[in-house]
Amino acid sequence: MATMLNGAAIMDAALLLIAGNETCPQPQTSEHMAAIDVMGLKHIIIVQNKIDLIREQQALDQFKQITEFKMGTNAANAPIVPISAQLKYNIEVISEYIVKKIPLPIRDFTSEPRLIVIRSFDVNKPGSEVESLKGGVAGGSLLKGVLRIGQEIEVRPGITTKNADGSLHCKPIKSRVLTMYTEGNDLQFAVPGGLIGVGTKIEPTLCIADRLVGQVIGSEGSLPPIYYQIEIQYYLMRRLLGVRSEGKAKGAKITDLSKNEVLLVNIGSLSAGGRVTATKDMKSRSGEIEKRAKIVLNNAVCTEVKEKIAISRKINKHWRLIGWGEIKGGMKMAI
Repeated sequence: MATMLNGAAIMDAALLLIAGNETCPQPQTSEHMAAIDVMGLKHIIIVQNKIDLIREQQALDQFKQITEFKMGTNAANAPIVPISAQLKYNIEVISEYIVKKIPLPIRDFTSEPRLIVIRSFDVNKPGSEVESLKGGVAGGSLLKGVLRIGQEIEVRPGITTKNADGSLHCKPIKSRVLTMYTEGNDLQFAVPGGLIGVGTKIEPTLCIADRLVGQVIGSEGSLPPIYYQIEIQYYLMRRLLGVRSEGKAKGAKITDLSKNEVLLVNIGSLSAGGRVTATKDMKSRSGEIEKRAKIVLNNAVCTEVKEKIAISRKINKHWRLIGWGEIKGGMKMAI
């Protein structure tokens, strides 16, 4: 689930894949549908796969199940396309829907560039000579702005260490864009939309095995502040999803957040553990009750106020999505 939420942070649309030879919804399907709602994805295509393994009546019965399942969600108006990925039936229909039904988002080309990192790696082979070593590569998607070859960049939070008292200290990484690639094509500049790989002068060991995941890249001095504690307004789902229950029994009821509880929060492409230090109910200007919580994070995060987050709780040794929230403020880290 954490991997799905990290990827969804940069997506404009989603394909919800449902196996035709199973009843709908499966626990994981319900959890992923909730995650789509949390991340605010509006453009969804539901794919009913494996129709080559079932009879026509079974496919029609499951179609009705899917139609009932999607009501009241962001996918309420989503098309349901039956396919067979193995035999390549209706793949061209999926392509047509993507091209014609999913609108091209409005992109911001005028702001300072901001790239969210979802992968990073070292491209050097073992035994390479010092003279031939290359800097680390960061993979992700530009949220806004234009990134160019030769541009000076900053990576936040950067290198995070712990002081003697256990507090976090961050040192942003400063570097330069050397190369950019997408789908094997060499780029001179990159614009929002799509995935790109950015070759930098960063020490390769800092990028190996996705160590930069959750970091944000942008022009020096233009990135949001770094937080080690966040205050959020949160919303919890009524019942637990993603856990199998007998028959038509509903999932367990989700209890409110409690002090000292350990949670997993997804902020952008970062998955960070955190401990709840305080909770309170506040009255908004409209008279509604807002639930607030303060969370001290295990990892520093580069983010800003009004950023959406997903909240997960450990249940039966697995992290399960229980709600979402919005950052209202927090404690910033001095750099």
